[in-house]
Order: sequence, then structure tokens, then C-alpha cells
Amino acid sequence: MNDPIESKESNVRSYARLFPAIFEKARGSLLWDAQGKEYIDFFCGAGSLNYGHNPPSVIHALTEYLRQDGIVHSLDMVTAAKVEFVQKFNEIILAPRGLDYRLQFTGPTGTNAVEAAIKLARKQTGRSHIVAFTRAYHGHTLGALALTANQYYHSDIFGSHNNVTHLPYDGYLGDFDTSLILEKMLNDPSSGLPLPAAVILETLQSEGGINLASSSWLQRVAELCKSHDIRLIIDDIQIGNGRTGKFFSFEHAGVIPDLVCLSKSIGCGLPLSLVLIRPDLDIWKSGEHTGTFRGNNLAFVAGAAVLEHWLDPTFEQSIIERGNIIQAHMNKLLSRYPDCAIELRGCGMVWGLDVVRGTVARQIIDKAFEEGLILEASGSDDNVLKMMPALTIDTETLHEGLQRLESAVDAVLGSSAPA
Repeated sequence: MNDPIESKESNVRSYARLFPAIFEKARGSLLWDAQGKEYIDFFCGAGSLNYGHNPPSVIHALTEYLRQDGIVHSLDMVTAAKVEFVQKFNEIILAPRGLDYRLQFTGPTGTNAVEAAIKLARKQTGRSHIVAFTRAYHGHTLGALALTANQYYHSDIFGSHNNVTHLPYDGYLGDFDTSLILEKMLNDPSSGLPLPAAVILETLQSEGGINLASSSWLQRVAELCKSHDIRLIIDDIQIGNGRTGKFFSFEHAGVIPDLVCLSKSIGCGLPLSLVLIRPDLDIWKSGEHTGTFRGNNLAFVAGAAVLEHWLDPTFEQSIIERGNIIQAHMNKLLSRYPDCAIELRGCGMVWGLDVVRGTVARQIIDKAFEEGLILEASGSDDNVLKMMPALTIDTETLHEGLQRLESAVDAVLGSSAPA
């Protein structure tokens, strides 16, 4: 591809390098480049497009809103779009699940929600320390970056890691229950761990390599937080909005966090981030945490439209059924490579194929792209192929995408399968 803006855009760009095409349009689970080539999307904007590209209900709602001179920018003033979103979110999502949260709209990206959540936990408890976990990913602004584990993103010149301790996530030490380490360190006054303001975690580490915490581990961590008066923050930015089969990923374990970070698909691809706050913890003073774009009216309109999916009683089951299709396809693929140390991990509509080496994963991604499939890798060495199709993908397109992935894996591993 002859990239017309390469000489003008910063070297920091990444996905432009991974997917060398000029994309022109998208619909549902398909994208087309400027030459008209069609691609199936298993990337979904890194979890921002759970409902696919340009859902008809969203396009209709947005065009009608703009046609009627709807307000685009309003800081945190009350608008009709905001009222509709908040009411629908409460009526469709929170109330049926027996959840009572206040909504804080932060800056427009996920890291802004993380920053607000840890800041509020510190303010409310009067403590400064935060516990995060190995392989965690929480963003790149300085507070969130201190919580993000991957050293690729860190440099001493960016700022210190003070007031953050990373402990082993579930499964990090094999079958050993790592919640026992957290328990021991909290109970031992000589452990060197200050009593933290909060524990922050992802119930499934997507960027960390599709690492799924067990319900028992999550429940134990939640119990420890409650008994020690520590705020439990769940980062549901990438794997919320139905990605695991439930709207909130923590529903599977039956835990109720003190604070929840949401972004990405909550605005159906338009920038929107928020923190769900247990009402008694909402001790912010007016304007104490602010931002010019704290609330995006177009995202409110889009988000309200896609929340309608959750009124369909069959929607959750359809996510599980599509996830079962992915799992069956990948298990069939694994059976062809019994001598390779390949592992399949995931649930719902987020699955990872660990091919051990990042170089191998990259070859498969490149081959899949040639065949018209878009997906990325995650994990410590970018060694885990990440499958995140839209929750709404039709089964025919899903099967076709999986066949393209199988073909790419066969092309790479068939000739040089690592032992």
C-alpha cells in the first residue's frame, strides 16, 4: 500500500502498520478498502464495536438527531440526549440486575475512566496505594500507566510507579491460588504492602493474553476487599458490553464492584467513558474532576440505540452460541497440531489462540489479512491471536472468518510448526 500520510503522521501509529490498507467504508462485520477489497472484522476496534460497524439503528438515530439540530458539545450540562442515555442505561442495564450506581462521565477514553476511579478511591479512603495485577492493562495516562503491567509501555522518564503494587493474577503461578498471596500480604503488617485504597482488575485480561479469572478467585478477592475496607474497581472497558456473554463481565462471578470503568462499546464506537460509582462513595465536590469532553452527545445517542439489544431476551444466548462456534472451530484446528504447544483460552465472544511466539502470531495475522480477515495479537510477546468478532455477526460470516483464520494458521504452521 502506498500510504499518502505516512510522512506526516507520527511514528507512534501502530494499527496502520499492522493493517496496511486505506479503509473506505464499513457495515456490520465487514470493511472495504479503497480498492474494494472486503475484509471480515475480528478486531472490532479493539473492543469498541461490539455491535458492529454502523448499525442501522445508530445511523438512523444519529442522522435524525443532527437533522433536528441536536446539541453536539455541552460539557456536563443536561441535554435531552444525556437524559435518554442515563434513563435507558438504568432501566435496561442496571435495574434488571439489581445494581445501584451513580454515573460519572469522564474524558472520552477508557484511561480517563481509570484515572477518575483510582482518584476517587484515594479521596474516599484517604489512602494512596493501589493493587493491580500481572499482565494488567489499564491505559497510558500516567496514573493508569502505573497500573499497566507490560514494560513495553514504561520508561523511568515517564514518571514513577510509586503507590502501586502488582500481584500475581489468577493462573499466573499455575494452579496455585494467588488470592492467598493478597490475603497474606494484607494480614501481615510486615509484608511491605500498605493498606491500599483500591484493588483494580479485569475479570478477563484481554490485552494481557486472554487470561480468564475463575469465579472463585474473583469472589475471594472481592471478599478480601470488603473485609479490609478496600474499594474493588473492575475495569470492564474492553470486555464489558456483552463481550463475555453478560453485559458486565463480573456478573458471571456474582460479585458487585464498588466502581466500574466502562468505555469503548458503550458509545458504539464513538468516544464515551464513564465510571459507575456506589452511591455512598460519590463524595466528589462539584467540578473537582473535570474535562472539556466529559460526555459526548453523539455517543449518548448511539449508545442509547444499541442498548435496545439488551431488551431482547435471546441476545445473551446468541452471544454464547456464537462463542461456541468459535470454540468448536478452534478446537478442530488444534487437533491438527497435537505436537505444538498451542492453547485456546476465552469465553463468550472473546477468544485467544496462544501460538507461543510473537513472530509466529504476526505471520498468521499478516497471512489472514491477505485473505481478508482482520485480527490482532495480545499477550506478553504478542503471542496470542485475539478473536473478537461483533456480538451481532451473522453465523455465515462468522464461519467464513474462522475458515480464513484456519487457512492462515495452516499456511504458517503447516510448514514450520514450533515444537
